[in-house]
Amino acid sequence: MSIIILVLITNSAYFSRIFAIHKQRFMDLEKLKKGVVIMIDKPLHWTSFDVVNKLRHAILKHYNLKKFKVGHAGTLDPLATGLLIVCVGKATKNIQQFQNLDKEYIGTIRLGATTPSYDMETEINQYYPINHLNENFIHQTAQNFIGKQLQTPPLFSAVKKNGKKLYEHARKGETVEIKPRKIEIKEFEILSINLPDVNFRVKVSKGTYIRSLAYDFGKAMQSGGYLSRLRRTKIGNYSVENAVTYQNWINRLNNEN
Repeated sequence: MSIIILVLITNSAYFSRIFAIHKQRFMDLEKLKKGVVIMIDKPLHWTSFDVVNKLRHAILKHYNLKKFKVGHAGTLDPLATGLLIVCVGKATKNIQQFQNLDKEYIGTIRLGATTPSYDMETEINQYYPINHLNENFIHQTAQNFIGKQLQTPPLFSAVKKNGKKLYEHARKGETVEIKPRKIEIKEFEILSINLPDVNFRVKVSKGTYIRSLAYDFGKAMQSGGYLSRLRRTKIGNYSVENAVTYQNWINRLNNEN
């Protein structure tokens, strides 16, 4: 596999040029300091900060440094896989511009039950019938979700309320009021149906929670629903097909002369 990274050259707060580097030396320290964008295919169960911390540790160790700027441009839940954009060096100044891009995901909604976290992080708390569901109803319901709307983030999320993250309130059993956010679902395609599982592809705006979409989707069909699988495939025009695993990146770093 050829390693692909993006070298970022900035002009004030905006991108002036982004280009791919194939099979070249890209671990040069000066190049890293000027700004590099690494596309990582995040594995299951890792947090986004796990990826950032491991990459930072590898860079510090390789170059015998005490500190180095590394950050990610959009969180992926531990139970999700796929594209995570990691900014290194001066590229960290442009994280916000990646965060503002549309995101694309594929995944699975499991109907007939709900969980407090809207995914498989927590146990099922209620079951619902699904014998009233059919393919036409499922496809039509998906179409009804396309467009600008208000969405309430999951209680088990990193959104802050009263200075604490919502999941901190949730794990203490505290009830808090969560304000809905303006989001846009630009595409929502049902790929296949094998009840209770519905496989989908979705393209959404910044700030959209796919777990909330899964919960709201099940609620709209009076069947309940939670997210059982999620993979981020694109951020803007950047695709997971051009991403590398953390281990591949580390192997290349260690093998560079």
